[in-house]
Amino acid sequence: MSSLQTFRTIILGAPGSGKGTIATRICKTFKLNHIVSGDILRKQQQDETELGKQATQYISTGALVPDELMIALMSSEMKTVGSKWLLDGFPRTFPQAEKLHKQVGMVDSVINLDIPFDVIRKRIESRYIHFASGRTYNLEFNPPKVPGKDDVTGEPIERRADDEPAVVMARLKTYQERTAPLLDYYRKKGVLKEFSGTESNVIWPFVKEYLENITQELESKQRTRA
Repeated sequence: MSSLQTFRTIILGAPGSGKGTIATRICKTFKLNHIVSGDILRKQQQDETELGKQATQYISTGALVPDELMIALMSSEMKTVGSKWLLDGFPRTFPQAEKLHKQVGMVDSVINLDIPFDVIRKRIESRYIHFASGRTYNLEFNPPKVPGKDDVTGEPIERRADDEPAVVMARLKTYQERTAPLLDYYRKKGVLKEFSGTESNVIWPFVKEYLENITQELESKQRTRA
C-alpha cells in the first residue's frame, strides 16, 4: 500500500453500523486520511458557523443535511488532504455521489456495512459521549467505570441529541429511504463490496482482506503503466 500514490475509498452504512470502528482500522492499516462528515459538521456547530447553525435544524430532527450544504463543506475539506483518503458519512445521496464523481473521478472501492436495524437501534440507544473530548461509551459493551461519568475527567457523559430513541428511528428511516439507493449507483459502477454481520471484530478481517486485494491490483496496474 505504501507505494500507491492514490487510493480513494468510501464506507457506507446506517448510523450506528460500526462505520467509525471499521474506518479507523482501514485508515491505520492502509495509511489513509480519514474524512468524517459528522465530525466536520459537529465542529461547525460548536464553532457556531453559519453552516453549523443551518445544519443543526436538520440534525436535531434526524434529517439529512441538504445536499448543497454537504457538497460545499466536503469539497472544501477534501482540498486540504492528499489523494489517499477514506470518506466516512459522505456521500449519502445520489446527487452527492454524482457531484463527487465529477470532482474526483470514480473512487477505487466502496464498502457497505449491512447491519440489521434492530442491532443498530440497540447500539445507538446505549451510546453516550463526553462532548469535550469526543470519547464514546456504550452501556452494554464499553460502559464508563463510574456510571454517567467520563473515565478521564469525571465529567458527565450525555447522549447526543440525535441518539435519542425517537430520533434514532427517524435517522434509520431517512437512511433507508435516501441513502440506500447509493448502493445501486456504486454497484453499477462495479466498485461496491458489501459486508454483513453484527460485530465489527468479526467483519473487520474480511474488510482487510478485500482491501489488500484491491490495493495489490492497483499496485500491479501502477507498475504496468510505469
